[in-house]
Amino acid sequence: QVQLVESGGGLVQAGGSLRLSCTASGSIVTINNMGWHRQAPGKQRELVAHISPEENTNYADSVKGRFTISRDNAKNTIYLQMTSLKPEDTAVYYCDALVVTKEAYVEVWGQGTLVTVSS
Repeated sequence: QVQLVESGGGLVQAGGSLRLSCTASGSIVTINNMGWHRQAPGKQRELVAHISPEENTNYADSVKGRFTISRDNAKNTIYLQMTSLKPEDTAVYYCDALVVTKEAYVEVWGQGTLVTVSS
């Protein structure tokens, strides 16, 4: 069993910053790509950013230049530093990871953390 636990969400004013964290735990052999996604009310879940084990990154156009994804492989953790937040960034943010266990190669999702940006 592998679990992802996110933290760091909350309420912030437009223009403010937040940092999200996501830590994987359990029967992990290695972790491949990890990423952040978000789902706003009434909208589909969308990719925000992802990062490879070699720390190659990719971002949605809507967050480029404002959000930074990073990872600490020793801690099985990724971070999402969010700056210049806008009301349209309001969403539940989920992390996911492609994990190799002794039995399988699985995609695991966290439970989500709510980010609310007030205008």
